[in-house]
Amino acid sequence: MKALKSNIIEFDRTARRRETVSYGGPPQPDLSSTSPLLAAGGDARIFLDGVSGLNKYGCQAFPDAGLAAFASSTASVISEPAFAAAERLRGRLLVAVTGETPAAVYTRELNRMRRELVELCGVADLAGLEAVFAASGTDIHLIASQLAGGSDAAPTLAIMIDPEETGACVPSALSGRHFSTRTALGERAVQGAAMDGGNIVDVASLAMRFEDGTLRPAAAVDAEVEALVTAAVAMGRRVFLILVDVSKTGIIAPSPACVLALRRRFPDQVDVLVDACQFRLAPSTLRAYLEQGFMVALTGSKFVTGPTFSGALLFPASAARRFRGRLLPQALQPYSARGDWPPSWTTAKALQDVANFGLLLRWEAALEELRAFRAVPETEVANFLRDFAGVVQERLSSDPVFAPLAVPRLDRSALTDVADWDRIPTIFSFVLHHAHGGRQALTREETAQVYRLLQVDLNGLPDFDGAGLRDDIASLRCQLGQPVACGGRDGLAVSALRLCASARLIVEATTGNAAAVTARALAALDKAAWLVESSSF
Repeated sequence: MKALKSNIIEFDRTARRRETVSYGGPPQPDLSSTSPLLAAGGDARIFLDGVSGLNKYGCQAFPDAGLAAFASSTASVISEPAFAAAERLRGRLLVAVTGETPAAVYTRELNRMRRELVELCGVADLAGLEAVFAASGTDIHLIASQLAGGSDAAPTLAIMIDPEETGACVPSALSGRHFSTRTALGERAVQGAAMDGGNIVDVASLAMRFEDGTLRPAAAVDAEVEALVTAAVAMGRRVFLILVDVSKTGIIAPSPACVLALRRRFPDQVDVLVDACQFRLAPSTLRAYLEQGFMVALTGSKFVTGPTFSGALLFPASAARRFRGRLLPQALQPYSARGDWPPSWTTAKALQDVANFGLLLRWEAALEELRAFRAVPETEVANFLRDFAGVVQERLSSDPVFAPLAVPRLDRSALTDVADWDRIPTIFSFVLHHAHGGRQALTREETAQVYRLLQVDLNGLPDFDGAGLRDDIASLRCQLGQPVACGGRDGLAVSALRLCASARLIVEATTGNAAAVTARALAALDKAAWLVESSSF
């Protein structure tokens, strides 16, 4: 089998299109309602559709207690406790802005959240640790690569794994291009256009799968990374290496062993960003990465189940010292506000002093979820996840409708020998197959239709009346992770759905409801299987 080729993007630095975005700051914030704020202060992906009321990830901006939520590898609808926390903060903001500027209130609240986030992550005792907030994981990649970026004479090379496993917008962000038609602070942009005055970063993207969707050997991926890094350093270039822990389908790549070895070989040429935007890390693992001098990208909107778009970039002391005095290109002003940064950083002083209250409320909601999760003893977390994984994997492997994607063991042994809960898989990806007629895989379009129907109460719908589906399964509205492209089967392009454990589900399970959580997961799979078996695809 032939592996898909690495995609190395070398931009034409003499003719590449640039765009300057004029920036006057976001409009005066409207604090009259929580839901609209939760859908503000991000790029176009956060916008709510005028008909469905959902964003690009299928989430609304207020709770939906009747939805069985297993979509945390993509995004989750906000919970009732998290929405209440956001409401309380909005109330405090309404009072505060009567006596202070919105920007001053925003900065003070973010400083509070900065302290609480590192405490909840279990790393507050790490001297010199700094945190920068951003609207999304994509914004974090943009900011980090621009801080590390090079010049026309010696452009930095950013190395990442396949965007299908991370994010479609990440290559554009790493290369200093606008990745959406809107910036986080509300300015229009031309998607794909280079930012005027941005630092030069070329991007190499490594394939993770063969053409049939099976994973390439980790050793082959590591060897490719090593070759790219070695060649770039030999040419006098800096390298911005991204280690994903974990990806959309639950992969760590390149291996921590590979990245640690390269950092030891080239300590002055290689910067490392750990893309932990899924936030499926135990505190011991996060600490170990930071102690190696790696930057770590987190979001509150995946495993933690806060509302869509809440990012944070952690800088260990060594990285903070290097980057604290650097200035982001002016073109990034529409992406970041002064309060998002520690006050001592040079770039903070150059950014507009404005408020992004949408980001503030989303992080407050995420922190509410994280507080509850961190209150659960880690042994209880591990016990539930181990049982949950066993039941889900057994269901997926025993039904011909499902073809689970093989995922390697989560191996961080080169980084830490602590056996924490994050070594247990929490993302379960599978391709749907017709159970009869040769087990042909569903196409991407058919899988997307199943994904949509899973979220609908089928009782009473003409197409499903009398179809023999149990009422409790038919009425179940459940959300799985959005389909992820994973190669082809028998000449057909296919996608995988993902059933995910999350912090919110773990909190529910460890307060006496483990059986109910597991039963909902199995019911979601039952409904998916029935949709495939009864369909006329």
